[in-house]
Amino acid sequence: MSLLIKFRPLLFVLIFGTAAVALTSLGFAYHASLIPASRQINPDELVRILQSAKPEKPLMIQVGSHVLYTQAHIPGSEYIGPASGESGLQSLRKRVESLPRNEFIVLYCGCCPWSRCPNVKPADDALHAMGFTNVKILYISNNFGADWVEKGYPVAKGD
Repeated sequence: MSLLIKFRPLLFVLIFGTAAVALTSLGFAYHASLIPASRQINPDELVRILQSAKPEKPLMIQVGSHVLYTQAHIPGSEYIGPASGESGLQSLRKRVESLPRNEFIVLYCGCCPWSRCPNVKPADDALHAMGFTNVKILYISNNFGADWVEKGYPVAKGD
């Protein structure tokens, strides 16, 4: 019995510390930093594609906040809603459900620094779960304003 009392604080830390680490890990499970580099596209690469003479352009979907979309977005992109919530994910699934699974799709948000974005990873996961094989996530390291607008890339405003 005295052994249990002696190690009780250690047992408490072990049990609750493990639970805290597990819960913290869940919070990071949807961060963009977990998206492999092979599924990312840089802004300059996307601009080259959009400005090329090729008729095939990607379907571009903004999966962040509506306020950000109305302030500035990539011309031709569609607003779906924040993919960090079920409503945004449902809108995304509905938008792409009838498309061929090899459709070139670019997802982007730009709400915050890449490592903290809660929207692009769930959107990417949803499309891959549906069988889409040609999905790229626009790598926005800081935010859409700094990494797209201020660099002079094409911008549209409003809905």
